[in-house]
Amino acid sequence: MKKKICIVGPAYPYRGGNALFVAHLYSALSETYDVQVINFTKLYPKLFFPGTRQEDVSQVGIKTHPSERIIDSTNPFTWFKAVRKIKSLNPDLIAFIWYNPFFGMAFNVISGRLKKYFHGKVLFIAENIISHEARFIDSFLTKIALRHADKFLVLSEIVEKGIKELYPGKNVFRSSLPIYDCYQFDSLITKTDARKKIELPTDKNVILFFGYIRAYKGLMYLIEAMPNVLKFDPDAMLLVVGEFYEEKEKYFDAVKSLGLGRNVKFVAEFVPNEDVGLYYTASDLVVLPYKSATQSGILNIAYGFKRPVVVTNVGGLPELVEEGKTGFIVEANNPNTIAEGIIKYFSSKDKSKFEKNIEEFVQKSGFKSIEAVFEKIFNSP
Repeated sequence: MKKKICIVGPAYPYRGGNALFVAHLYSALSETYDVQVINFTKLYPKLFFPGTRQEDVSQVGIKTHPSERIIDSTNPFTWFKAVRKIKSLNPDLIAFIWYNPFFGMAFNVISGRLKKYFHGKVLFIAENIISHEARFIDSFLTKIALRHADKFLVLSEIVEKGIKELYPGKNVFRSSLPIYDCYQFDSLITKTDARKKIELPTDKNVILFFGYIRAYKGLMYLIEAMPNVLKFDPDAMLLVVGEFYEEKEKYFDAVKSLGLGRNVKFVAEFVPNEDVGLYYTASDLVVLPYKSATQSGILNIAYGFKRPVVVTNVGGLPELVEEGKTGFIVEANNPNTIAEGIIKYFSSKDKSKFEKNIEEFVQKSGFKSIEAVFEKIFNSP
């Protein structure tokens, strides 16, 4: 009989990186284990969600899977309902997807109640310890939720270090985010075709910034790096694709004041699954100028399209880059070093070697052994 795993976290039809991770986790584990997913009926109240919508409206789903939608993050009655449901499933392991302190109170109640019945079976899969824009309350909510964990699965070295400092003596297991090679819906589309569709020059160097736009992602530093990039290549293009989670006018004003109007293109909206590949295919290089991070699905999508990256030296990002082989690591919060990293790539004589190196790196992805990691988790005290 298969062992039972109950995953608690955001899943399809919610959008975003955490639901995508759950989809890949379900897909990777469901052949070996009996996997159930306890999902949310509501993630964030509108007051706390700066985006346009929380659910995925893509025409094409990615690794869609069944789930039971029970938890309302702001309704304690649903937390106890989730406890009752999970108890009835009688799982061998309960895996909470931890990424945001906002869910600290709900996960504190649910995991705390379940621990009384499932001693040694509460796992927290931690993307980070506190949010990238942390406040005191974030630290408090994180600690009250994670205290109920019997063991942890972390996705980066920096989170592993943080968990071990907070909870010495608890078992901590390592894996990584999957390589998201799941957006290649149109394998026949060429770089030229993609650029024509989004009205970009077909013969220029294109730099891509992709994903939600928030302060911690450092887009302003990338914009401020562009004048130096243009000294090297006056025709280079910066393509910014993503929904703004903060005031967008300051970015538009910066582009205007720096005279970058002809070199920067914004696509200021959430991109459905079926269009993600269009922007990555159109690009030459993906830049993550983050001010803070643990890891990023954006990088893993880039590798899925065999695109090299420039990342800042924050959090777990450097763990995923082989310097000069799959990309370049630069100092954070510094437009000059970001520009240097971009110029290093475009100065490379043999850019095809980056694609080959990325292919080799992908084959070593820690997520490929996720089943074996879970077997170790099951066998641990």
